[in-house]
Amino acid sequence: KQQIKDALIALNSTQDVKVVALSSLYQSKPIDDSEQPDYINAVCQVDTHLTALELLYVCQEIETNQHRVREKKWGARTIDLDIILYGVQVVASKQLIIPHPEMMNRPFVLIPLSELESDLKVPVLGPLQALIDLIDTSELIKL
Repeated sequence: KQQIKDALIALNSTQDVKVVALSSLYQSKPIDDSEQPDYINAVCQVDTHLTALELLYVCQEIETNQHRVREKKWGARTIDLDIILYGVQVVASKQLIIPHPEMMNRPFVLIPLSELESDLKVPVLGPLQALIDLIDTSELIKL
């Protein structure tokens, strides 16, 4: 929880970035069902004048400052900041894909996102509620 709080403070301290909304915190199991501890997840909304790629670099710098180590895919980490959406923009580059390519498979993204904007229409994917209706959310725990 402290890692999330620290990341939000760092985001809000970044020039041209303002955190304007934050979901509840949720506890979820690791994606690969490994022996890792459960994760704590949240979704925040920011207002920014940065491009999506510039915002990605800010997020990666915050991760580095919070001692994120990228050793293996879906491995344990101190913090993981993903850009899920960037307004209605669709981005497909080597560094960044928006909407996040796995968002529709992740209840720990969809449910917190629905707290912030329940009637959201996700670019390319359609209504947020339709995505939620397709996945199992039973193991997601609201804290």
